[in-house]
Amino acid sequence: MPVLCFLLPIVILVQAASFSFTKEPKSQDALHGRSAMLRCEVNDPQGVIYSWKHNGEKVTDSERRFLEGGNLKFTAIDRTLDSGNFQCFASKNSTGEEYHTGETSFNIKWLESGMVSLKSPESEAEIQSSSQVVLQCNIDGHPRPTNRWHKDGALLSEKSYKINNKDRTLTLPNASPDDNGVYYCCVKNAAGHACSNDNFTLNIIDKSFPQPVVKPDDLVVMRNEEALFHCQFTAEPLPTVEWYHENEPVANKSRYYTLIQFKFVFYNGSLLITQVKQRNTGLYKCVAQGPCGPPVSLEASLRIAEIEEMMPKQSRVFTADSLERVTCRAPHGHPEPEVWWEYAGQRVPAEGRVRQDGLDLIFWPTRGEDSGTYTCFAQNKAGQRKQELTVTVATKPEWIQKPADSQLEEGRAGYLHCHTRATPEPEVTWYRNMQPISDVRFKLFSNGTLCINNVEVYDGHLYSCESKTEAGKLNAQARVYVLERLKFTPTPQAYQCLELNKEGHLQCSAKGRQTPTIRWLRTDGSDIPAWVEQKGGTLHFSTVTWADAGNYTCLASNSQQGEIRAVVQLTVAVYVAFKLKPENMTVYQGHTTVLHCQATGDPLPFIQWKKKDKFLEADKSRFQKMPNGSLVVHDVSTEDTGSYTCIAGNSCNIAHTSTELYVVEKPVQHSLADDEKTPYKMIQTIGLSVGAAVAYIIIVLGLMFYCKQRRNAKRVHKGQDGDEQELECLNGDVQQNGHTTAEIQEEVALTNMAASGINKRHSSHDKLHFPRNNLHTITTLGKGEFGEVLLAKAKATEDEEETVVLVKSLQARDEQMQLDFRRECDMFAKLSHANLARLMGICREVEPHYMIMEYTDMVTSAHCIIYVCVSICLSVSVRLSFYLSVCLSICLQRSRRRWRSPTWQPAGSTNATAVTTSSTSPETTCTPSPPWVQQ
Repeated sequence: MPVLCFLLPIVILVQAASFSFTKEPKSQDALHGRSAMLRCEVNDPQGVIYSWKHNGEKVTDSERRFLEGGNLKFTAIDRTLDSGNFQCFASKNSTGEEYHTGETSFNIKWLESGMVSLKSPESEAEIQSSSQVVLQCNIDGHPRPTNRWHKDGALLSEKSYKINNKDRTLTLPNASPDDNGVYYCCVKNAAGHACSNDNFTLNIIDKSFPQPVVKPDDLVVMRNEEALFHCQFTAEPLPTVEWYHENEPVANKSRYYTLIQFKFVFYNGSLLITQVKQRNTGLYKCVAQGPCGPPVSLEASLRIAEIEEMMPKQSRVFTADSLERVTCRAPHGHPEPEVWWEYAGQRVPAEGRVRQDGLDLIFWPTRGEDSGTYTCFAQNKAGQRKQELTVTVATKPEWIQKPADSQLEEGRAGYLHCHTRATPEPEVTWYRNMQPISDVRFKLFSNGTLCINNVEVYDGHLYSCESKTEAGKLNAQARVYVLERLKFTPTPQAYQCLELNKEGHLQCSAKGRQTPTIRWLRTDGSDIPAWVEQKGGTLHFSTVTWADAGNYTCLASNSQQGEIRAVVQLTVAVYVAFKLKPENMTVYQGHTTVLHCQATGDPLPFIQWKKKDKFLEADKSRFQKMPNGSLVVHDVSTEDTGSYTCIAGNSCNIAHTSTELYVVEKPVQHSLADDEKTPYKMIQTIGLSVGAAVAYIIIVLGLMFYCKQRRNAKRVHKGQDGDEQELECLNGDVQQNGHTTAEIQEEVALTNMAASGINKRHSSHDKLHFPRNNLHTITTLGKGEFGEVLLAKAKATEDEEETVVLVKSLQARDEQMQLDFRRECDMFAKLSHANLARLMGICREVEPHYMIMEYTDMVTSAHCIIYVCVSICLSVSVRLSFYLSVCLSICLQRSRRRWRSPTWQPAGSTNATAVTTSSTSPETTCTPSPPWVQQ
């Protein structure tokens, strides 16, 4: 215990020694009205409480001065309230001990403005000419300010005037009218700069000086009215008076000639303007000049009265029991117009539930009887203006007729009613499945009735209406049930094609309120042959014959809705097939080449050529289409290099095939060594040419004899008379399947291409069925004719690997679009060509339906095959040489196709197979459009 008693004072002394002020307040300069701060901080602020004393009294926080931590902050120093000593105190909660700093104070600098007063004599009435006048500057401050005196804005010097800076006085020993003017003083110290706020005007009356008796007043008059300015002075002798308009004398006839005609100056100094125009407005001065002293000027202005137009009518809708305020925007005018509110011809009072407060019209609280028209009036000398305000106190809507569940017939107009009443007329909004209705088939009437034009099956939904005003709203719902009409789904296409000797079918389906019965009839009344089977609306042809062509009628009926009919014109056709396809060609620049293309079909197909994505204008420029469909390109150039597509089509289908044309420059070999060997090469060339010419003539004569024998054999076989023209062989007349290319017409009208899409049986669609579970979407490529076009991965069976496919979706609900989608599926199902995108399957499990197409990137390649014919003929005419060269080329091509012998390819060219595939573009892949139909 004695040890503890010994250690305790030591601990207390250590704690006391550790506690000290790090920042103490110091005396400082301060400006009256400015901010300041006295700082106070300790080294260990934990648990420390600060306080301040001013002149021994505790400082309490206020808006002007308050504690900020340990510091005392002043937002605005006051020279009276903040004078004296300040002291900071700091105490610890743990020990209760308190420490304080030394006292400090502010050296407050201030400057207070005052007036200029007359010190001597005692009153202004005692001021006489030649008497002494003493003026006092009553501006004080700390530190003591220095002052200066001014008269009429001019600084007075101490040399000319008696100025006492200590007493801040100005003495005029012998005052005279020359000293008349406005006197004021300005002072300056560390606190700033200030001038007197009330000045002294010295006015020593001298009878020789003009003194105003009547001063002119500012005038505001109407246009073309008269204006009279009064101005009168007194002096001994009487002064002269002149008038000025905008600093120009009124009597100045050179400029104010028209002004003088209607201005008259009376003997007493008044000015009369008989008819005020806009040019007469402005500042007028009445100037009097006495025998001595400066002239005395009096000013007045003249303005034409005016008032602006007010805003047009406005309307406001208020809710009941609310505070509403409407401000009237006063128009600009001169003089300032008077503004007031009126209701029912009576001024709105300044007090009450509906009152006027300044320019505002106040309603508190609003009631239903406050509805009406209020008028704001504005009036001055120029006239009166008004603005009308229509006030409507809104009420909550009440039901007149709620929407009810309805059965609407498909194809007819349907109505849903939502009638309410309220003030003002309520706003009605309709929703379908909680979404606002934006379909153009829907029309909303002003009474709230919703009309559905041409009701469709998918209009069967939950509908709701909302009627609202500023005071509230009402809601109600109703469900619509659509009674379906008897209709085809879809309507059979009026023109359809079936391929001869192939299996085919005509499809017809319908639906209605009851499931309809569907059967097919011959339109002409004849019976449908027994071998044609009818099943579930499908007319099935096991083998299509020419006799099956004609008109067929699909009849759908039920007991409630009667029957409907659809007529189909069936065309039996031989689909287009190529009997001669173009081959890849490599030719030298400047030569002529022939791209062969011949097709068969019934009706006879029409052939067009296309280079890349542009159709060639045959029989124009260097391109010429032969009657058999082949394309002749004269004087080929490197620009002709590219892919060429031969497109053949008739009224039932189309087909196309592609080839590649390569144009190369003829090699030129020339050197100095060649020039030295020119004589030897010349002899060698002549020898080879003569030998080649002899062999060439023998081969050509043999071929001509062979062609003539074949032509005669064909004539005997067909029993035909007459000779064929020699030019047919030269044009590449090739016979396939009993038809010659000469039988192909140059132009075939194709008007029924749209009918070629629906000639597949349900069985074909079933075979093309593709499980949707095996289809995985990758991305969306764009939007096509029927809906979105997708890129996806698919596999037909579990054992196969996934492949990338192109998917066209059917998102349109229009029956014609659904029919076109089905026709396109049928068309692609029938097309089978190495150069066409293949239809891989159809997804019809759920909507939307999918058409799955083979996806390939465009590949540009071709076999470069050049047939070299040496046409050096030294002993025959040029014309015979031409015909013999063409015959030789044709015969060589026939022999190559028959024997499939390899072809020669010039050095530097590439041998590749041309592959034409569908583009990934939705418009080109999913909806092929035959070019001959476009033209």
